[in-house]
Amino acid sequence: MNTQTPTSPQFYLTAPAVCPYLPGEMERKVFTHLVGPRATDMNDLLTQGGFRRSQNIAYRPACESCRACISVRILAKEFTPTRSMRRVLADNRDIVATAFPAQPSTEQFSIFRRYLDHRHQNGGMSDMSALDFAIMVEDTHVRTRIIEYRLRPTGPHQDKGELIGVALSDMMSDGLSMVYSFFDPAHAKRSLGTFMVLDHITRAQTLGLPHVYLGYWVKGSRKMDYKIRFLPQEHLMNQGWERVDSAPGTDSE
Repeated sequence: MNTQTPTSPQFYLTAPAVCPYLPGEMERKVFTHLVGPRATDMNDLLTQGGFRRSQNIAYRPACESCRACISVRILAKEFTPTRSMRRVLADNRDIVATAFPAQPSTEQFSIFRRYLDHRHQNGGMSDMSALDFAIMVEDTHVRTRIIEYRLRPTGPHQDKGELIGVALSDMMSDGLSMVYSFFDPAHAKRSLGTFMVLDHITRAQTLGLPHVYLGYWVKGSRKMDYKIRFLPQEHLMNQGWERVDSAPGTDSE
């Protein structure tokens, strides 16, 4: 009996489930486990091939009749913010962003719960507990950081400002991969989702990394449209990564 750990990843296919993005569609995913000493290198290779990480799982769509999910990565070195993005940066100049090891906190979970209750009441994550949140943050075998976005302290007795946004991100050999981000709905007017993407682009530029991975863009899903505003970017198609210099049209336009 061979009890040795396999030297190559083992891939599995999920059963069909209702698609969370497009009505009337069913989704399936192919997935593998990201564990062990090769997890970081494997995460790099799989992300570059269109996979996403969730805890210690790497997955990508494997739907039988739909190819709507398209992997997107920003070309960070060539990125120039639009006028509206420059306004977002100006409106949030009082925010201090700090990266930490991937460890959860009660403060982070409080923001996470308010975000889900306000923005994703019927989503697949809507019933996540504090333990579920801790597992989401901590269950990683790759180079993961959690970035806190706080308002700059205004008083001499404040050691740190109010937490208003959080991003969970993987550090890769060729870029940063935004695993999940959320913010306090009370500060929705700040466009914190856009601001956190812009912050990751700046971080990638500072580190000399060419890409920021945003996960999947789904044409026809309004909640995904923001991802194609950060140009230039690349989309993973049948022939490989293809450059995109203008936002493709969407069904919601």
